[in-house]
Amino acid sequence: MPIKFYNTYSRAFEEFQSMTPSKVKLYTCGPTVYSYAHIGNFRAYVFEDLLQRYLETRGYVVERVLNLTDVDDRTIKSSSESGIPLSEFTARFKYAFFEDLDVLRIKHAQFFPAATDDENIKKMLEMIQILMDQDIAYQAEDQSIYFRINRFSNYGKLARLDLDELQPSGRIRSDNYEKENVGDFALWKAWDEQDGAVAWQSPWGKGRPGWHIECSAMATRILGPQIDIHCGGVDNIFPHHEAEIAQSECCTGQQFVRYWLHCAHLLVEGQKMSKSLGNFFTLRNLSEKGYTGREIRYALLRVNYRLPLNFTFDGLAEARQSLLRIDEWLQRLRDLAQNATPDLESKPSDAFFTALDDDLNISAALAELFDQIRASNRMIDHGELTLTQAAALLKWWENVNSVLQLHEETESIPSAVQSLLNQRAEARLNKNWSASDALRQKIKSYGWIIKDTKDGQKITKKNR
Repeated sequence: MPIKFYNTYSRAFEEFQSMTPSKVKLYTCGPTVYSYAHIGNFRAYVFEDLLQRYLETRGYVVERVLNLTDVDDRTIKSSSESGIPLSEFTARFKYAFFEDLDVLRIKHAQFFPAATDDENIKKMLEMIQILMDQDIAYQAEDQSIYFRINRFSNYGKLARLDLDELQPSGRIRSDNYEKENVGDFALWKAWDEQDGAVAWQSPWGKGRPGWHIECSAMATRILGPQIDIHCGGVDNIFPHHEAEIAQSECCTGQQFVRYWLHCAHLLVEGQKMSKSLGNFFTLRNLSEKGYTGREIRYALLRVNYRLPLNFTFDGLAEARQSLLRIDEWLQRLRDLAQNATPDLESKPSDAFFTALDDDLNISAALAELFDQIRASNRMIDHGELTLTQAAALLKWWENVNSVLQLHEETESIPSAVQSLLNQRAEARLNKNWSASDALRQKIKSYGWIIKDTKDGQKITKKNR
């Protein structure tokens, strides 16, 4: 089955074909590092991780860039209010972002360019100069440099905009100065007192880059003038991605991106996430409430990326139960398979990956996983699953988990806990239920949970 993605630009499902066989150039919009990233941001990053890992299982080598926006209105304002230099202020949130990626098992991109890197500032200035030379950009009364949107005939096609109804962009500090068109966007912002020490020299005076030119410069400098896939949230479609297309294509004369994939909004308990509603969560907030990275990852990836995801604590509880079900299934398979050679003739069909071929249909893929769990558990219960079939299922799971990244690494049981476990087994053999219950509680105090099954005691780490 061919791979198909929903391309935001064409508003249609399209068969995916990379520019270079077996290689994908992927650009993903990263965080603005003025604060901790929230779970709405991470819904997009988990989707992009799923996309990359899936493409890799289909044989592609993915060259990925994930940018860090470390200079814009918010970073400057926040660093100024804190009294900390911009580079020092953003460094703490860059570090926190990488910590969060690891907690959520998100694969690191090959490139994490920051907007303030010297090579990126240089690239931005080069691109702006090209646009100035073509008379596509101009210097306004406020000394900032703007892009003339009426010089790019395809402006507005990504977002399906009627340019006659275009309103000022909230990203621009003020729209009261004289611009040629209300929709013209800033490429270079002239320095003013609010910027403090944040400034670079340019042919047009001291200032700093606009938000949009940052991504165009970082993407084309690293990946070249054309990209296979560009991802981001739906809130980036306009003005950010619209501007990226215009300025990039005017500079290179080539199509900038072949496939645009956008992730829908995350809702929290049915409402838009906001600090004022008190439903604004970072990964750290949820960790403090006892939820683990893989539980949050599962909750964020289980709904197709183009559908709004309602993030609830009931949903997190369901994620925990689903993962427990997977863990118990894997343990049953291991107990049965031992060191048997997989019977590859009996491995499951390719239905899991075929579902992902259809615009990353994760709901259908997970349904296939749990169908396999139900069917094999039933066979184990009736003594019908052979050792080699169990080994084949474990091999299949390795491939599935290479995309999902949900498997909990086996943790060795401490000797003190193992001793208590042995004592409890003896107490149960002697039908000493009060001693058994007391030992269960003592084992729990070490952070381990016991489940009694027909095959004996099964022990797992608490809050995995």
